Amino acid sequence: MEIPTIAWALIGGLLPALLWLWFWLHEDRKRPEPKSKLFLAFVLGMISTLLVIPIEGFLDGYIIGNTVLLVILWATTEELFKYIAAFFSGLHTKANNEPIDAIIYMITAALGFAAMENALFLLTPLGAGHIADTIITGNMRFIGATVLHILSSGTVGVFMAMSFYRKKIVKKEFVFVGLILSIVLHTIFNLLIMNNTGGNIFGIFLLVWISVGILLMFFEKAKHLRP
Repeated sequence: MEIPTIAWALIGGLLPALLWLWFWLHEDRKRPEPKSKLFLAFVLGMISTLLVIPIEGFLDGYIIGNTVLLVILWATTEELFKYIAAFFSGLHTKANNEPIDAIIYMITAALGFAAMENALFLLTPLGAGHIADTIITGNMRFIGATVLHILSSGTVGVFMAMSFYRKKIVKKEFVFVGLILSIVLHTIFNLLIMNNTGGNIFGIFLLVWISVGILLMFFEKAKHLRP
């Protein structure tokens, strides 16, 4: 595949993700995170996509005839890798010093993951010269898959934020519950998309957007948490 095609795919994947990232960082403008940590979270999120793909390919070839289990394992793999990216970039550092920081790092890593995933999805229509299909694919992922990654990883961040001032064992329990819920949300969305035969795709996306609105409410609540 030609280098310009790859470059355009990367741009198409990065720009929407960076737009979303600007929105969430704007919500944290009073006490922003170090740019180096955010950059690392985003890059590790992108790298995690490349690590997840072969794992999902292996699972696809190993699990035959059980679509639900396969989708659950795919969602589990993605959510765990996004969490690991956020953990090693900022969650385990002193920069994580207030409740909303966990949400910021989780969403930043998720957007890095989404940026690379979107770029890979754009490669096929771009490589075939189908500009219209490329635009449609990009727009659909901007309002769908990218938002889902924000929702699922942001959910883990919310649980971490709500347990910020609690004991370590409680924090671990909250992380576990948050990850389970993120996997459930991711799985449900993917199954709805796969089983969508009635043209209700925008209804599914609307449900995800409403859920992100709820996430934003919890984000605002996390801003005001005190010991």
